[in-house]
Amino acid sequence: MKKKIIIGSRGSKLALIYAKKAKEELLKYLNDYHDEQIIIKEIVTTGDEVKDKRLSDLGGKGLFSKNIENELIEKKIDIAIHALKDMPAIETKGLITNCFLERNDPREILISSQNKKLDELDKDSIIGTSSFRREFQLKKLRKDLNIKLIRGNVDTRIKKLKEGEYDAILLASAGMKSLDLENKITQFFSTSEIIPSAGQGIIALQCRKSDNEMIELLKKINHKHTHFCALAERNVLKILEGDCETAVGVHAKINDNEIELDAELFSLDGTKRYNEKKIGTLESARKLGQEVGINLKKKSDNLYKK
Repeated sequence: MKKKIIIGSRGSKLALIYAKKAKEELLKYLNDYHDEQIIIKEIVTTGDEVKDKRLSDLGGKGLFSKNIENELIEKKIDIAIHALKDMPAIETKGLITNCFLERNDPREILISSQNKKLDELDKDSIIGTSSFRREFQLKKLRKDLNIKLIRGNVDTRIKKLKEGEYDAILLASAGMKSLDLENKITQFFSTSEIIPSAGQGIIALQCRKSDNEMIELLKKINHKHTHFCALAERNVLKILEGDCETAVGVHAKINDNEIELDAELFSLDGTKRYNEKKIGTLESARKLGQEVGINLKKKSDNLYKK
């Protein structure tokens, strides 16, 4: 093995927590390595730099991963770490994402300024989100709310809420828990109430296809059940060509040796919703995702077909 291993990560507080978690997992299997031999390198992404526009207006999910992937391709880092939900569904040429840490809480949460739950908010309350999916899902639950764009990291969004720009904001539970901010959560939504983004709560580790040492190392820390869920969920997106412009929620859960996949797709204006649910064996996770994606595409009359 190399004398040191460099992990590339976004520089946000949350991203670095994920990177440190990955480092801890790696050290469990690297008996000859000391802490200082696994280096976390902070990499600025376009998604971090531009904070006043939707990602879909800037080019999509790759804005959070492209710069990190470029450093991986150029061999400046050995492993790239990503929040899976921020990665494009189609793998970048020459790279492989085949390692996933055990999934964090995939649910969505609400934080409101007056500690009101969603059904208690006043009519015309302003709700902050940067996602079309979340916007359409909220409107499905409460048509009388005003949805307003919000960007920035978790701390920034909470600050904007405190300053009165919003009455409530919708975020991922995983980030709040990792940042020890659970006490600020007003309401949790089950994954059936609000189906989360594909890969939500999953930390993905990526390396070069040609780097056999890293591939073998990452196999050791891969969480099998999370891997099956990631395969199923991402395959739905691959069929739908899913990115930030595609308002789609996808969630897989495992019961014994079965995987249940639930997905919903919205029309471009959010007025129509198509739902598909399937159950299969763990080994059929990849195929299950493809089938759900194909069925959703049929139901929506090939809405996203180019």
